[in-house]
Amino acid sequence: MMRRLFDEELDELDNGFTEMGILVSNVVQQSVDAFINHDRAAAQQIIDHDHDINEREIRLESKSFEIIALYQPVTTDLREVVTILKAVSDLERAGDHARNIAYATIEVKGNTRVASIESQIAQMGQLTTDMVKRAIQAYVDKDEVAAKDLVTINDQLIDFHDQIMRESYDQITKDSEVLIAAMNYNRVAGDLIRIADYLTNVGEWIVYLKTGKIIELKLMK
Repeated sequence: MMRRLFDEELDELDNGFTEMGILVSNVVQQSVDAFINHDRAAAQQIIDHDHDINEREIRLESKSFEIIALYQPVTTDLREVVTILKAVSDLERAGDHARNIAYATIEVKGNTRVASIESQIAQMGQLTTDMVKRAIQAYVDKDEVAAKDLVTINDQLIDFHDQIMRESYDQITKDSEVLIAAMNYNRVAGDLIRIADYLTNVGEWIVYLKTGKIIELKLMK
């Protein structure tokens, strides 16, 4: 009886974590779309609903502590609860950086913009969104290999970030009017890198769930 109740509670926790991951993935995509489309109204919507992600984190953390206190799980069961407890914080911080991109959209206003750089940011945003989805799927599948593969996407995003920085500098030297836009491009690219960092952390917690070992994926390349 107790085991069945525990399994039901754990399933609820699992589903809540997956739903939070999907929400973060959507918000990341929406924030990049708003930035590329110069859509300040959409950006404001993201800012106004930032609390949705925060509230999910609080609920999942509370549920995790409740399960630990009530059922006192051990070994694999405990690792699963701890994984969610830790990973929800990383998802929430990823959501914070999506909100930062929305703020950047509002601040750009009518400044001169560079289409080639915005195209790279769009690609970078799509790759980041894909990384969030892959991280959540790796959790659902309890797939240690897929979790470790997240660091490869992180490396691709770093390459995009470096390329955007270089092109922004080149554009500034040609036309000082693009300075403010270039600063925002680098800010948005930096936020996407931070989102990738947090999703790499999620991957590390998935490895912990499977192996019981805490590792740093970036050191394993």
